[in-house]
Amino acid sequence: MTEWLDEYRGSLLPVYGDPQKKLAKGKGAVVEDSDGKRYVDFLGGIAVNSLGHAHPAIVEAVSKQTAELGQISNFYTSDQQIRLAQRVLSTAQAPAGSKVFLCNSGSEANEAAVKLARRAKPGRTGIIAVDGAFHGRTMGALSLTAKKDYREPFAPLVPGAQHVPFGDAQALKDAADENTSAIIIEPIQGEAGVRPHPAGYLAAAREIADEVGALLIFDEVQTGVGRTGSWYAFQHPEIGEGVRPDAMTLAKGLGGGLPIGALVTFGEETSKLLTAGQHGTTFGGNPIACAAANAVLDVIESDAVLEHVREAGQLLHDGLEAIPGVNDVRGAGLLLSFDIAPVSAKDFTSAALKAGFLVNAVAPSRIRLAPPLIITSDEIRAFLSAVPDILKEGGQSA
Repeated sequence: MTEWLDEYRGSLLPVYGDPQKKLAKGKGAVVEDSDGKRYVDFLGGIAVNSLGHAHPAIVEAVSKQTAELGQISNFYTSDQQIRLAQRVLSTAQAPAGSKVFLCNSGSEANEAAVKLARRAKPGRTGIIAVDGAFHGRTMGALSLTAKKDYREPFAPLVPGAQHVPFGDAQALKDAADENTSAIIIEPIQGEAGVRPHPAGYLAAAREIADEVGALLIFDEVQTGVGRTGSWYAFQHPEIGEGVRPDAMTLAKGLGGGLPIGALVTFGEETSKLLTAGQHGTTFGGNPIACAAANAVLDVIESDAVLEHVREAGQLLHDGLEAIPGVNDVRGAGLLLSFDIAPVSAKDFTSAALKAGFLVNAVAPSRIRLAPPLIITSDEIRAFLSAVPDILKEGGQSA
């Protein structure tokens, strides 16, 4: 046992199990561990490090803001906070009257969405989520998360939450009724193995929500802020199919590594639902996190990052499909997964680590990739070239 692992086990709650490595520093899409070994990061902090590690725009923005003004509470505001809210609304092409609530994480954003739903239809307690969904681990968000192993130790949770079968529009229609306050959907399910919904499903959800007078909420915590090659996945023509939600939650890539989340309400009526004193958070919208998020949006816009994500994602997708032993490549942009059965994803991940790549075993035989949006074509080609040997090494470990 290494000394750092002994220290980790002795001081941190074991909710994550043992870490694979102790990372020391990073630059771009490359990180270095405490022993000096370098790895190309194809996980990106689980879709968080949108501009990679130590991006100069984020370093400059955070350093400058920290030197000027840090935490101010929400009795006050700042230029960074206002500008970020305006930028999010602009990139989301939100209609007049739309608003933003800034918080600290995806779970917090989804907690705010639960409260929004309760205010939308007072007296209604039903919220419909989809099998395979992951919306967070706080009590309200956990109620909407599908995995029973996560939920059952903490029951009873928020009443009224239910899960319908994945991809079944009729089951969704049958579940929605006069007690339904909201339907919440990830445009692509991340933790379920980067699983897009069948064609027409989001459009059906929009129609069903309208029929019963419920909100349609898109959880874009993992898919938002350029990850799929559009600003938000619902804007991607092959994913969103022209559907606009009543509300959207964001986090992960928005801060480029700093903790920030957001609830976006579309239109004046939805934006009136939460009023003064009904929700809040001490650190939400603090100038430092907002400065980081503004830097992320600036770089995505000025450096044509969305176009790069589409091109790099296609290179990665097509390259994976051409490798024997790799099957069912799915996702969009730089949020992809692939199946490697009969090789286990755990063994593949260990072999990839030895080969100098960080990837994620998101299911027993499925690997998830969510690299920084600025990953280079050369770094992608290096990974693709290494995959056959990683598969071989992973298979031998079984």
